[in-house]
Amino acid sequence: QVRLVESGGGLVQAGGSLRLSCAASGRTFGHYAMGWFRQAPGKEREFVAVISWRGMSTNYAGSVKGRFTISREYAENTVYLQMNSLKPEDTAVYYCAAGAAGVTTRREDFGSWGQGTQVTVSS
Repeated sequence: QVRLVESGGGLVQAGGSLRLSCAASGRTFGHYAMGWFRQAPGKEREFVAVISWRGMSTNYAGSVKGRFTISREYAENTVYLQMNSLKPEDTAVYYCAAGAAGVTTRREDFGSWGQGTQVTVSS
């Protein structure tokens, strides 16, 4: 497994931007597909974005497509989530995850999870 630590969350006004970071430990970072999920109070954890282990393929939830961008930096063992045009409904705890599968949206395909970072978007 790989250890994941998220950062970059915070409070932002609607229409603003944030960039989340997820630092991964271990030398096998490049072997994993990396994903972002989020969980709002009282709701199930939901898929946000995923990037393949080579960084060649990505997939996004419909609710964030065109506003969020996932990327990864192999030299830094880090995956990013750039979030633009934020909306109040984007408010949630955001989790980084690593999975051995390809570009998947299923939670069960990800075996390692970070502790989460809070994103709050005010109206």
